[in-house]
Amino acid sequence: MQTPGPLFCFAHRGYREKASENTLEAIQHALEFDVDGIEIDIWNVRGQLLVKHDRRLGRLIAGSELITDLCPEALREMLLPCGGRVPTLREVLELVDNHAQLNIELKGPNCAALVAAELESYVRDNGGSFEQYLISSFDHRQIYESLQLLPQVRRGVLIDGIPLDLAACAEPLQAYSIHLSLDFADAEMIADGKRRGLKSYVFTVNTMEDLHLLAAMDADGVFTDHPKLVMNYNASRTAEILMQQQLQPPEELEDKPPV
Repeated sequence: MQTPGPLFCFAHRGYREKASENTLEAIQHALEFDVDGIEIDIWNVRGQLLVKHDRRLGRLIAGSELITDLCPEALREMLLPCGGRVPTLREVLELVDNHAQLNIELKGPNCAALVAAELESYVRDNGGSFEQYLISSFDHRQIYESLQLLPQVRRGVLIDGIPLDLAACAEPLQAYSIHLSLDFADAEMIADGKRRGLKSYVFTVNTMEDLHLLAAMDADGVFTDHPKLVMNYNASRTAEILMQQQLQPPEELEDKPPV
């Protein structure tokens, strides 16, 4: 049996074991670990694109307000547990630069147009590549809007469940990938995605057992809170593949007619 290959490793909200999630500090730690990609969450807070996961204060920052009700400048002054602050999308783009892929998840409403404009401006000013970025969301309307506004940027369709028509919802969005919940990871869903030319990435994967399970399902990659675990898994898979290649007997020489 052939050993499954490495899994693409997205650091989920940066390297959360090293610094508060979605901060520049967490992203910098993930980049130093040489991950394949970084995943962040975006909200439109009164016209500014801020990198944060929760819709309300309370988990990492004291309070209970909806972040969309706050002044963005005030939100950016609030300290997170690691001492960092809520960054803007532009600050993340500048930090990541061309060092890794960047998955931008649209969390709140009315993000698509602002994200498209920011990416277009950044790539134009810095000579980067749109293929480095991946816009994803559970709000498939915003993914469709992203397709209309900036089709050069890849799109990922977040799915928390197993639709009756499997990965068909990705086709009108001309998506690059489907992003599947680990709770509903399914080999048939992944296979249907592959038939449609889609990558399959699974969130959020933090154990070696689940990495083995997803590799057996032929998933392409994972979002993880533990990048070191996934990178170690990938190193072991690569070593096994090399060993198999070295042990593989040479092909029999074809009979050649005498000269």
